[in-house]
Amino acid sequence: MLRADQLAEISRRTLGHYDGRAEQFWEGTRDHDVSQNRAALLRHIRSAPPLRLLDLGCGPGRDLMAFRSLGHLPTGLEGAPRMCALARRLSGCEVLCQDLLRLDLPADAYDGVFANASLFHVPAQELPRVLSELRRALRAHGVLFSSNPHGDNQEGWQGERYGCYHDLVQWRRYLGDAGFAELEHFYRPPGLPRAQQPFLATVWKKQAAPA
Repeated sequence: MLRADQLAEISRRTLGHYDGRAEQFWEGTRDHDVSQNRAALLRHIRSAPPLRLLDLGCGPGRDLMAFRSLGHLPTGLEGAPRMCALARRLSGCEVLCQDLLRLDLPADAYDGVFANASLFHVPAQELPRVLSELRRALRAHGVLFSSNPHGDNQEGWQGERYGCYHDLVQWRRYLGDAGFAELEHFYRPPGLPRAQQPFLATVWKKQAAPA
């Protein structure tokens, strides 16, 4: 069990890694094609557009700009202050500067949550709480998309970043226990052998609370 001071250190070092590389990260990821991921979220949302979307771990704002260009109403959430500032400047969207381990989100606010390469930074012991907070932030029948590097359920430091590398079975268990129903999953990048697809993408629907 990680102590409070260890969790704080995970946040400090991981966010510091990204904060010190905001411009570099933008230049390195601005042309990454994750349109498959955005489309997977959008096609499962049944609400009428424009959709209110939360880009969880939005980084410099690439996907905020893409969602906004489609006429939706995206809000970013990012824990690295320089990333937040860059995302606001580039996208023109609202960006909440929040640590994933200390979320403060309104209830029933979003039609969809887009968590592209962000939730794997949440230590496994904190994941049920974080997923519960995201479920609360979604509207009825809201949709959660996540894409994470997958693995054999190990977690720990890789350089200055902390990560958890779940397999599909364990990821399904976490999401099911948190009150989500699976809609689809796929591995990325598309068109490659599984051994060359490091990312597991999953799409989930918020289930109604039990009576």
